[in-house]
Amino acid sequence: MNSFIHRILFDPHNFQSVVQACVAGNRSAQRELFKKYFSYGKSICFRYTASPEEAEEVLNEGFLKVFNNLGKYDPDYPFKAWLRTIMVNTAISHYRKTRKYNDAWVSLDHFSDFDLDDSDDVLNQTATQEILQVIQQLRPIYRTVFLMNAVDGYALNEISELLNMNNATVRSHYFRARQELRERLAQEYPHLSGRIGQMN
Repeated sequence: MNSFIHRILFDPHNFQSVVQACVAGNRSAQRELFKKYFSYGKSICFRYTASPEEAEEVLNEGFLKVFNNLGKYDPDYPFKAWLRTIMVNTAISHYRKTRKYNDAWVSLDHFSDFDLDDSDDVLNQTATQEILQVIQQLRPIYRTVFLMNAVDGYALNEISELLNMNNATVRSHYFRARQELRERLAQEYPHLSGRIGQMN
């Protein structure tokens, strides 16, 4: 790692210098920014996808959008939150493009790679790996709507607009997701079954 880039990348007072270097096309700065936020971006993409390959596709597309829009980044806004918004929106767009092919039960083969970030307050307060695994077993539409609301903070009417669904359908998917999570947790992890009520 370039020692200068490494030093300023982890210094919030100099972080904007790295952003400016990335905008100017500095490959070292771009590489270090990617490496610093790779795990965080991956954890978001894994939540919304069904396989490592799909998550990688969304992650790469998300980072492409990050670098293409760095010139518009407002330094007064936390960078991690800005990146998170791009990754979530990229995952949502991917779901909208693939949902008619993807509405099926998913594999958990890649779930051991899940990296839950400390900023995911809702899940940190309520969840262990067991809850995350149960969430990942939901039908893609249930999982997407539930994660958008409970984890990423979108209101149901916002989800309706983003997924191009009517409000009644989104509300139905959300409450069915909650019901199914409670039932699965009660069956598989009884000690966690009461916690879904907190994720609202």
